[in-house]
Amino acid sequence: MSILAKDPLHGSDHQGRHWLAQHRGWEDVCSAILGVLIVLSPALAGAEASVALITSAGLAGVIITMLALLELMSLERWEEILELVAGLWVVLSPLVFGYGGTLRVAHYLLGGLVAALALFELWQDRNRHFAD
Repeated sequence: MSILAKDPLHGSDHQGRHWLAQHRGWEDVCSAILGVLIVLSPALAGAEASVALITSAGLAGVIITMLALLELMSLERWEEILELVAGLWVVLSPLVFGYGGTLRVAHYLLGGLVAALALFELWQDRNRHFAD
């Protein structure tokens, strides 16, 4: 009987590897939650936002959430790269649309967390062989 645990989300064995060195499902769940928070952020911040800003936050948040959920089903490098791009867009959107206050801070924080998590996942999967 093997004492090796299988990762139910990505089907890989834990053979004494450090837990941070391997992609885990909780990372994708966190990304999905951050995406939902980005969608809701204009309303939660109570800011008067332009249609362009609301559309931008909505699209970025939905894209991040969809990519994170897709990663739970089928892990691919391009999903993490697109999450990184979307996270960076959320960070840069206050500069592009020129808004400040709580929403600006929220977008810096949420977008930065998405981008950092995507970079972390890319680092974890650096030696993973993906199907072409």
